[in-house]
Amino acid sequence: MAATVFYLDPLPETGEIAVLDGDEGHHAATVVRTRVGEHLTLSDGKGGVAEAKVVGAERDRLELEVTSRRRATPQHPTVTLVQALPKSDRSELAVELATEAGIDAIVPWQASRCVAKWEGPKAKKGVTKWRSAVRAAARQSRRAFIPPVAELHDTKAVEALIGEAVQRGALVVALHESAIMPFGKLLLGAAEEVVLIVGPEGGLADEELARLTNAGAATALLGPTVLRTSTAAAVALGALGALTKRWDSSPLH
Repeated sequence: MAATVFYLDPLPETGEIAVLDGDEGHHAATVVRTRVGEHLTLSDGKGGVAEAKVVGAERDRLELEVTSRRRATPQHPTVTLVQALPKSDRSELAVELATEAGIDAIVPWQASRCVAKWEGPKAKKGVTKWRSAVRAAARQSRRAFIPPVAELHDTKAVEALIGEAVQRGALVVALHESAIMPFGKLLLGAAEEVVLIVGPEGGLADEELARLTNAGAATALLGPTVLRTSTAAAVALGALGALTKRWDSSPLH
């Protein structure tokens, strides 16, 4: 059985004793019921990975002896998701699925047709919830990298993000049901970086789509069916895994 991964930053060196407490310690000691003598994997969420043996266990706390250290290799090309805010009952599901599918970074976007409105304190609360959901999904999928979640972006900020990405040579793709170019026909294998833009339930407004394409985004059709905003990114990442080298290594290596 594969060792469970838990997050600890900074990671101790080989031979040192690590203490896992807080939320991670609670999950390891109380929820998973990890016991003395068992092995688990630690990560700092930034690519550092350590194998460890449990040498002490208390309620909500473990003591671990680090037996080895290594660095995980980031997937290539890197993929950033600009995700329009889904409705509240599917909001965290969108980032959970994207994280399990391998996304590298997430940008929440208040698109014009979003049903959800993150205004004032709701923006900070929403971002905090997404970051928590991403961390849990990264642990579930045994990832060495926890995708960062940016602060809430409006369309103007997304335009700037697109412009900067294009200047770096990134391929920026807005998924749209009326696009002519199939997603699989894009030159994905040659891309060093990909930015995926997923619109809201109501679709991208024409004026908004024009602003994104004028900033440098291409449009592409993701398959023959119209997907929910909460699942589109995960499906696109599956296609990227098959069409690029992203699936050539495991998440902790």
